[in-house]
Amino acid sequence: MMKTLDSLAMKLLPIANAIGNQRHLQAIRNGLISILPLTIVGSFFTILLNLPIPGYSEMIAPYLAALDVPFRFTVGLMSLYAAFTIGSFLGNTYKLDKITSGFLSMLATLLMVMPINLQEGMDTAGNAVASGRYIPITPLGSQGLFGAIVAALISVEIYRFTKEKKLEIKMPEGVPPVVGESFAALLPTLLVILVFWIPRHFFNFNLNDLLSLAISPLKVFLTGNNIFGGIITQFMICLFWALGIHGHAVLGPIIRPFWDQAIIENAELFQNGTSAFQLPNIFTEQFYQWYAQMGGTGATLALVFLFLFSKSKYLKQLGKLSILPGIFNINEPVIFGTPIVMNPLLAIPFITVPIVNTILVYIVTTLGWMPKMMVKPPFSIPAPLGALITSNWNWVACVMVFVCFAVSLAIYYPFFKMFEKIQVEQEQQAEQEDSAAVSEGI
Repeated sequence: MMKTLDSLAMKLLPIANAIGNQRHLQAIRNGLISILPLTIVGSFFTILLNLPIPGYSEMIAPYLAALDVPFRFTVGLMSLYAAFTIGSFLGNTYKLDKITSGFLSMLATLLMVMPINLQEGMDTAGNAVASGRYIPITPLGSQGLFGAIVAALISVEIYRFTKEKKLEIKMPEGVPPVVGESFAALLPTLLVILVFWIPRHFFNFNLNDLLSLAISPLKVFLTGNNIFGGIITQFMICLFWALGIHGHAVLGPIIRPFWDQAIIENAELFQNGTSAFQLPNIFTEQFYQWYAQMGGTGATLALVFLFLFSKSKYLKQLGKLSILPGIFNINEPVIFGTPIVMNPLLAIPFITVPIVNTILVYIVTTLGWMPKMMVKPPFSIPAPLGALITSNWNWVACVMVFVCFAVSLAIYYPFFKMFEKIQVEQEQQAEQEDSAAVSEGI
């Protein structure tokens, strides 16, 4: 078994390194992580509007429009913010000016979603609007995330091309660097405008809609209601971790845009009055955090709990050190301290438990007994509270956390006992050797 894991690790490690070190994927991952404060704080306003307090809805009714503003200008504009951060990170890898890279990415995103053929005071649907042009907010939310990503990547590549070919206006020496960079960005700005403005406004080419159509099958598979997508996602993340490869770092650049789009789509629909039971996406990142991966990847909180009552001195001490981080979904101490990495005995439940939990909660959700997730709180919130917050305070969701924990304990237990036996024997042997060494010394 160990040889199989070693062989698999040797084959997957080059692939994982290639993905993890690819500059465009790194920029996407870092850019999306950078907007977490906006999406998390924006989600709290969704929670604020839906507190389970009798008479609360009537009390805040006069202020609903005002209370909705923070959500709309954080979560509702996530694509615009993501364009800036992704462009900045990618530009930095090319040693380009980060601010210029971010601004060009935002410019491209806005040009891509701007309505065309507007009459004075009238939109394309014939609805009256304030005189002049306007920017719709919907494509700048979750719907436009992949368009923003592509716009950011193309814009920075245009900027890089002009730099490499020295197609820029150079100012004399002695001019402040900020001024020099501004003039150097004139040509790439013009090129970005032409590349995104002409197709959109002269040929009615909607890149955002085309991308949404192209990725919709993959989105539905990974984050919609397809149980096979949920299983594969869990299997791959846990397998990489079991081989000593950071699963989220490898798969994050690929799947995180889908996760973010799924939870924001749920949040926007819920904010607009859709029942939490009727939301489209089951497999959001929050689904995995609070149910499948309680305590961190591999649902290791159950294993840490078993360690607390272990006959092995080392495992018991490791359990004491890991229980508090585990409650807050941080499990590197137990993954590397046990270790679970390259450990055939514990790798089996480490991979199996999240998959079983995923299937179990999927069945309960599809039966209509509990709602889908619709806000994005911090990952470090303990599972029962996290499940309550993200499910619109549904008690069944909270109960399912404890059901999943019990299932995790049941699956981990026989493997834990086998591993504990080996660990106890090693400790006893070490004690005997130490005692023999002391006796010989006397």
